[in-house]
Amino acid sequence: MEIERKFTIKELPARLDSYVFLRIEQAYLNTDPTIRIRKQDEEYYLTYKGKGLLAREEYNLPLNKESYEHLRKKADGNIISKTRYLIPIEKPDFSPDIPLSEQEANVSLKIELDIFDAPFRPLIIAEVEFPTENAANAFLPPAWFDEDVTRNPDYHNSNLSRRIF
Repeated sequence: MEIERKFTIKELPARLDSYVFLRIEQAYLNTDPTIRIRKQDEEYYLTYKGKGLLAREEYNLPLNKESYEHLRKKADGNIISKTRYLIPIEKPDFSPDIPLSEQEANVSLKIELDIFDAPFRPLIIAEVEFPTENAANAFLPPAWFDEDVTRNPDYHNSNLSRRIF
C-alpha cells in the first residue's frame, strides 16, 4: 500500500545539491488501471497502481533493460523524465489535534522532491510517503512546501503523461 501526500513548493530547499538524487524516466502503458514502466538510474521496474489519491495499492516488479526498452516503445503519451532528490525528515511535525501512536509519532520520513524536465518544466512536486493514513493526515509540511495537491488528479504522473502540449 502506498500512502503519500503531494505538494507544490514555494522555493527549493537550501543545499539541494547535498542530497542524494536519482534520474528517473517513466512511461505509461495504461492509466486505468495504472501500469507504468520506470528506469531509475540503472534499475528498471514495471509498476501496477490501484485507484486512490491518498492511499492505493502499488506493486513493483523488476525488469531488465531489454524488457524496459521493448515496453517503452509501446507506451502511450508523454514519457516523463525528472530528477528526484531524497531529503530526509528526521523529526517530522504532526498536528497535535490528531492522536498518533508512538510508532507513528517517532517515524523518520523522506521527501521525494521531483524536478521535472521539459515539457513539464518548471513543475516541481514534493511527495512524502507515510506508514499509515493517520500519520499522513497529521503531517504538518515544512515551510517551503506550498499547496497540498494530494487529492488533485492533475498532479498524478499518469495524468501528466496524457497532457497535450
